Amino acid sequence: MEHIEFVYTVGMAESDVERHLREAETGVLSLADGDRAYAVPVHSYYQQGNLLFRLTDDGDSEKLEFLESTTEACFVVYGATNGDSWSVVARGPVGPVEDSDAYDAAAVNERFGPARVFDEDVGDTEIRLFELRAESVTGRQTPRFG
Repeated sequence: MEHIEFVYTVGMAESDVERHLREAETGVLSLADGDRAYAVPVHSYYQQGNLLFRLTDDGDSEKLEFLESTTEACFVVYGATNGDSWSVVARGPVGPVEDSDAYDAAAVNERFGPARVFDEDVGDTEIRLFELRAESVTGRQTPRFG
């Protein structure tokens, strides 16, 4: 192991953490059901310290089954270019947006972009909004000198 390369990282300023969360269009939402994990890329929208997600439901959604079983979700956004890297991890309970009527189709499209469907019939797919109430948020990055 003596020839393994390492790069130190440092904590990120709160303003940089919030900027990355605001600017990120997608990230990875990790859920759990007992000893089973489920992670899925999702569109996100950062608002007042919380993260909103737009998920699709065709009545047979594995991610929604995991979401119902998850007591603490984890959401990750990250980037890496030319040796520099950063990541932000938010943790907290996730559940349906209480006032989803405040988001009409235009607002959902503006905040989240097009919904990705796989083998579902679009006519049988419902759009559902969820919110992760971030109880902890941490950011790390490679240090910048100069």
